[in-house]
Amino acid sequence: MILTALITLAAGSASALMFASLISGAAISLLLFYLAPLPLMVAALGWSAAGAALGGLIAGTALVALFGLSYFATFVFTVVLPAGWLGHLALLGRPAPLGVSPAGGPTSIEWYPIGRVIAWTAGLAALTTMAALFTLGTDSESINAELRRGLLRIMNPSDNARVDALVRIAPAAAAIVAMMTLTLNLWLAGKVTAMSGRLQRPWPDLNAAALPPMTLAALSLAIGLSFLGGLLGMIAQTASTALMMAYALNGLATLHTLTRAIRHRGVWLSSCYALVMVLGWPVLLIVALGLADAIFNLRQRYLQRAPPPPVALP
Repeated sequence: MILTALITLAAGSASALMFASLISGAAISLLLFYLAPLPLMVAALGWSAAGAALGGLIAGTALVALFGLSYFATFVFTVVLPAGWLGHLALLGRPAPLGVSPAGGPTSIEWYPIGRVIAWTAGLAALTTMAALFTLGTDSESINAELRRGLLRIMNPSDNARVDALVRIAPAAAAIVAMMTLTLNLWLAGKVTAMSGRLQRPWPDLNAAALPPMTLAALSLAIGLSFLGGLLGMIAQTASTALMMAYALNGLATLHTLTRAIRHRGVWLSSCYALVMVLGWPVLLIVALGLADAIFNLRQRYLQRAPPPPVALP
């Protein structure tokens, strides 16, 4: 018990320091800022989700004295809350019904589906993005004004058209970054705890992860509301972007499944990832694939028809 408390407190202190490093303005501080949830997620998956959240809150109180209450609140909403809650969900399980073989492995525990964890990640990405934007103002006009003022400090003041365009896409871009960094941190935390033998659930089949059916309805509603403008439109734009990134992950899982029988599969998949990372816009095709899978059950139909992949000979 004492060891767990010390570990979670140390993880919270590390996360708080990584979060506060952004104040320094150093180039490495941006990387540390994005990886701030990682120590808490490792503590949550390996020891205790509640303890990790408490350790983050205790360590974060130092931010109040150093930088003020608003900085502490931002740390809680963007780091402690996602790390604690996602860690809790990842380890959530219940006894499997008799005669049912859980997808997570041969154990008798039915673990919380990874697809639902991804949906929660999208929701938390939207929440943390809006929490950060609310530090700039309480309505869309003041938020946009602060974003514009910040961009003008680093850009040519005469380039008004580009500044205005960046202000319009800033909430969506922030949601994409939040979704990707939360997902990456959770994956890294799972790998670290699995390698250390502390992970309390079997490693899930990520290619079988499927978003809940209601996610599609939530995405449709968010897209519709995003055209209203104002603060509600900004919130809806942020939520729809985060949900689209969730369907991008769904699309990647679909791509991995549909290419199982293709020769030189690794080369094709690596090329797809490289195109997405270098060009950016091909992610829209991945999102479309994820949406198509959600509507037409592409993976399930493929697995019902396709033979199992060949087993490599020793």
